[in-house]
Amino acid sequence: MVSIRRKPDQACGAPVVLTMDGIVKGMRRTFPVAVFVVPFGIAFGAAAVESGLSVLQAIAMSAVAFSGAAQFAVLDFWPRPTAFGSLALVALALNARHVIMGAVLSPWINRLPLPRRILVLNYLSDVNFADSQPAFKAGARDAGILLGGGLVLWANWVLGTGIGAAAGSLIGDPARFGIDVVMVCFFATVVTGHLRRRSTLPPLIVAAGIAALSVDWLPTGWNVILAALAGGLAAVVFRGR
Repeated sequence: MVSIRRKPDQACGAPVVLTMDGIVKGMRRTFPVAVFVVPFGIAFGAAAVESGLSVLQAIAMSAVAFSGAAQFAVLDFWPRPTAFGSLALVALALNARHVIMGAVLSPWINRLPLPRRILVLNYLSDVNFADSQPAFKAGARDAGILLGGGLVLWANWVLGTGIGAAAGSLIGDPARFGIDVVMVCFFATVVTGHLRRRSTLPPLIVAAGIAALSVDWLPTGWNVILAALAGGLAAVVFRGR
């Protein structure tokens, strides 16, 4: 008899759960990076108050929206008459990468009941996606890893916003401390980890090239979507060879 050993990410029938232990684990895994979200929150809080928002309004926006790029973009419309259609398009473009991330996570997250699925994905961000997706592929089946990572990121973002809104003018530009390079290093490390397999190299090169070449002629965020689609197509082409 010949037995076929499935890879961990091919175990489609394995149940996916959401536990408190998983949430705590996700928090612990992401906390070292989440700490560096605070300075970005400070920058937003200070900018929000300068744009006319109150401290409570700035904090409420971060707590509800939880999207740094979109929140900074919204400040450009404040306090002029709000063009909700334009705001919606800007938010869609800046967060369109979540469509790709959701599609990648769907084999696991879609096995959760709808209410839990919505709860988990409500806190989806680049950092906890980059942390949890490899864990799922390696065999993890607790969505709490994704949710816990998102919660600790959200908490630090709201905390930073509160600090920046209350005392941002006293702190100044957080970029002068060099903290803004931390996220770049984190994602560079994530990408480097995938280079161990030669099959991942062509899609990464194609995606990076498309993103870099289109950044100046596509609206903000759409170059990421184009790069993801091109990278996926490249993966299909090279895998078929």
